[in-house]
Amino acid sequence: MKYVGAHVSAAGGVENAPIRANEIGATAFALFTKNQRQWTAKALTENSIQDFKENCQKYGYGPNQILPHDSYLINLGHPDSDKRKKSLDAFIDELQRCQQLGIDRLNFHPGSHLREISEEHCMNLISESLNYALEQTKGVTAVLENTAGQGSNLGFKHEQLAYIIDRIEDKSRIGVCIDTCHAYAGGYDLKNEFETVFDDFEKVIGFKYLKGMHLNDSKVPLGSRKDRHHSLGAGEIGWDPFKKIMQDPRFDGIPLTLETVDTELWPAEIQQLKEWAEN
Repeated sequence: MKYVGAHVSAAGGVENAPIRANEIGATAFALFTKNQRQWTAKALTENSIQDFKENCQKYGYGPNQILPHDSYLINLGHPDSDKRKKSLDAFIDELQRCQQLGIDRLNFHPGSHLREISEEHCMNLISESLNYALEQTKGVTAVLENTAGQGSNLGFKHEQLAYIIDRIEDKSRIGVCIDTCHAYAGGYDLKNEFETVFDDFEKVIGFKYLKGMHLNDSKVPLGSRKDRHHSLGAGEIGWDPFKKIMQDPRFDGIPLTLETVDTELWPAEIQQLKEWAEN
């Protein structure tokens, strides 16, 4: 079964996200459980939590069809210990918000060395941060998202993601989300070497860790190391790899969500993906 949707707005309360997902024909969705550009947020109210759960049940969204994203400010590998602690506290809060909502996974960008420490040191700090955060929470899987490799961001290589996973103590609560735009910009040629790319993913990381995908075309060329999403079929990747994803059982049972640039196209993009999944 393929679960297809988009990153919908939670404006007015998280309880509105499943309503908006249903309106565009989505069978999966992503959301922010708080303002993604602020460090702190008001606690979720009991009414919002209850309404979110009821709306998910009403529209048929189970935990494995929802993949929230944490704040863009968080950097679990920050070279400065005080700033890393601030990120860690915010990340734990995000995990706890997922717990409250009955969501079983949280997507996040691994971290950035800011050109102040080595890549290895930064990845070790990310692993340490994750181990601590998982100890403080329960029931929610931390889902590493591959990056485009822009700036000093880590996680654009399969080997970097695997390095972090290898150092996580509770491997039942660590996973990966593959963003197709990021993968292409990071040097993985989904357009011409689809099978090679995902054979490498299986070899280096393993599909057992795949907990979600972001389906985005790319405005920038292969290996450009820039994060520039495009509507499906309108960018450098083209439609074919997305058709392959929808017809490949390795991508069953996880949220496959759009973050494409034209939200008006989401219903049509979702419908096209669904049609390929059924054929």
